[in-house]
Amino acid sequence: MKLDILAFAAHPDDTELSCAGTLAAHIAKGYKVGVVDFTRGEMGTRGTAEVRDHEARESAKIQQLAIRENLGFEDVFFTNDRKHQLEVARAVRKYQPDIVLANAITDRHPDHGKAAKLAVDACFLAGLRRIELKDEEGEELPVWRPRAVYHYIQSNYIQPDFVVDISGFWSVKMQAIKAFKSQFHDPESNEPETFISNPEFMKLLEARAKEYGHSIGVEYAEGFTVNRTIGVTDITSLL
Repeated sequence: MKLDILAFAAHPDDTELSCAGTLAAHIAKGYKVGVVDFTRGEMGTRGTAEVRDHEARESAKIQQLAIRENLGFEDVFFTNDRKHQLEVARAVRKYQPDIVLANAITDRHPDHGKAAKLAVDACFLAGLRRIELKDEEGEELPVWRPRAVYHYIQSNYIQPDFVVDISGFWSVKMQAIKAFKSQFHDPESNEPETFISNPEFMKLLEARAKEYGHSIGVEYAEGFTVNRTIGVTDITSLL
């Protein structure tokens, strides 16, 4: 299946917290959108890998994603090496996205910056014709390189290069986040509190979206950074 937009994530729930509004907005316009998670989040303090697998599937239904796949990399310990680069490059060739969204270039969790660089490197390798990659049936995958790679913004504040209006999709984003019940605030849970399960975290999330939205005169927005200069042919399309 060819996708218009493919979002990579170090962990299940990374995209929900950072760019689910953008994904939902583009799905509503008819674009084919998918998510590929690198790990199952098995090193997380709360929940289990199996629980998070189920939560990721539920979130995918809420967002109406065309595909959601997990590459099964080792949480925390995956590296940006040849093996992992080729696995991500295989996903790029398999889904042929025009645009890739990747983790924040730097963040409080070291997996995020590591995954960002891994995605960028893999997108480049996917476009090299001398690298041969095959699908699950053993068929050779055609060379493909996305037109652009953008990085969503996560816990740490980063000045965005552009923001996307998600005002009409804030409720979808919140439903997708809440699908990950094991990870967020639950007064009845006996599991240890984490950075994102603290009830103040959701307030931060909304405040960030409102701040980005205010910057372009809308209610809610999500921010992104770029690897290279964005070009436009019609400046009237910019807000």
